Amino acid sequence: MKTYHIITIGCQMNYADSERLAAYLDSRGFKLGNDVYKTDVVILNTCGVRQAAEDRVYGLVNQIRKYNEAAQIVITGCLSRREDVKKRLSDRADIFLPINEVLALPKLLDGKKFQPRFSLEEIRLEQGEKYLDILPKRSTSFTAYVPIGNGCNNFCSYCVVPYARGREVYRSAAEIIKEVRGLIAAGYKEIVLIAQNVNSYRSGSYDFPKLLAKLAAMPGKFWLRFFSSHPKDMSVDLIKVIATSAKVCGHLHLAVQSGDDRILKAMNRRYTAAQYKKLIKQVRAARPGMAVTTDVIVGFPGETKKQFANTVKLFREVGFDMAYIAQYSPRPGTAAYRLNDDVPAVEKKRRARILNDLLTKTALANNRRYLHQTVEVLIDGRNRRGKYSGKAAAYQTVSVELAKSKKTKNQIGRGAGADLIGEFVAVKITKARPFGLEGILAE
Repeated sequence: MKTYHIITIGCQMNYADSERLAAYLDSRGFKLGNDVYKTDVVILNTCGVRQAAEDRVYGLVNQIRKYNEAAQIVITGCLSRREDVKKRLSDRADIFLPINEVLALPKLLDGKKFQPRFSLEEIRLEQGEKYLDILPKRSTSFTAYVPIGNGCNNFCSYCVVPYARGREVYRSAAEIIKEVRGLIAAGYKEIVLIAQNVNSYRSGSYDFPKLLAKLAAMPGKFWLRFFSSHPKDMSVDLIKVIATSAKVCGHLHLAVQSGDDRILKAMNRRYTAAQYKKLIKQVRAARPGMAVTTDVIVGFPGETKKQFANTVKLFREVGFDMAYIAQYSPRPGTAAYRLNDDVPAVEKKRRARILNDLLTKTALANNRRYLHQTVEVLIDGRNRRGKYSGKAAAYQTVSVELAKSKKTKNQIGRGAGADLIGEFVAVKITKARPFGLEGILAE
C-alpha cells in the first residue's frame, strides 16, 4: 500500500482542498503517512500569493528530496500552473497538477508510473469528475470548511488567483445545503463557507444572501462564517442577512488593500475608499458591535507617501479589529508584474510597521469593550501554557482559565476531567489584549 503525506501552505481554501484530496487518496487505497521523509508520495498544496510562500515551497522541496530521495513529489495548488516554477523544480519535483485535476493523481501514481523521477506531466481531469464534490477527510470534528466555489473573475492587478485557479465555478445550492445539513447532523459546531470571492456566489436561483439565509435557518446549535468577501459584491440583501441571522457570526472579513483611490484603481479593485467606508458603516449600523478584519498591501508600485497616508487615514476611521498587512511583492503573470516595483524594501517595512502600530491600538480598544462581559467561545485546543483556547463569534482568540473554587454550570455533567475541545462554553472576559482575550469559565 502506497503512503502519502500532504503539506498545505496558504489560505483556508487550500486546507479544504487538502481535506478532499486526502479523502480521495484514502478511497483509492493510499494510506496516510505521518513521516514526510518515509512516505512514498509527498504532495505540496502550494500558495503563490506572496513571494515568501513561494520561497517556502522551494525550501521544502529541497529538504524532502535530500532526505527522501525515492519519494514522488507532487506540486498542486497555486504554483502548479506556473511555467517558471516547473522549470525551476524540474529536477526535483515529479508531477505538477492543478487542484481541480487532482482526481487524476492516482492514475499517475499507479503501476509502472510509480517510480522516482519520471518526466513532468499534466493530464486533464476526466469528464464529469468534480473534486469539490468529494466528501472530505475533516481535520476536526467541530469546525468544517465548506467550499462553495473555486476560482476568481476579478483579476486584481497584483493577484495570481485567477491564473492559478481559473474563472469562478460554483457548486449547486443543493450540493452545499446537503453537505451542511450532514455536518450539522454529525454535530459540527462551526460551518465556514469559503471561496475566493464568496459573496459573488450564484447558482440557479440562488445568490449568496439567499444561500446564507437558507443555511442559517437550519435547526441546530451552530455558527456560520464566510471567507473571503469582495467589497464590490457586498449587497443590501447580504447586510440584511448578516444583521438578522443570529447563527451568522458577528465578524466580517472585507479586504480593503489600500485607502487611496488611485492605488485602488491601479489594483483594479473597482471601488473607492469612500465606498468601502460607507459599506462598513452600513454593516455596523445594521449589526452593532460587528468585528471587521481586512487585508492591505503596502508599497504597491507607484504608491507615494501621500497615498500611503490615505491608507493610514482609512485605518484610523474604520478601526479594524485585525488586519493582514502585506508588503507588495511582484507576482509573475499579473498585470502589476509589468510595473516598476519602485517602493524600496526598507520603505515597505516602514509603512507596514506604521499600520501594525496603529492596528495594535485600535484592536486593543475594540477588545476592551468585552472586559467583564460573558461571551460564547468554541474551544478548539490548548495553548502553549496548557490553557484551553478557542474563538469567539467575533473571531478573537480566547484563552480560557478553568474555575478553581467550584464547578461552574459549564462544567456540570462533563466530569472533573472533561475535555472541552469542540464545545461551546460561556467565558467571562478578564483581560483584553490587542489580538486576543482572556477569561474564565462563567458560572
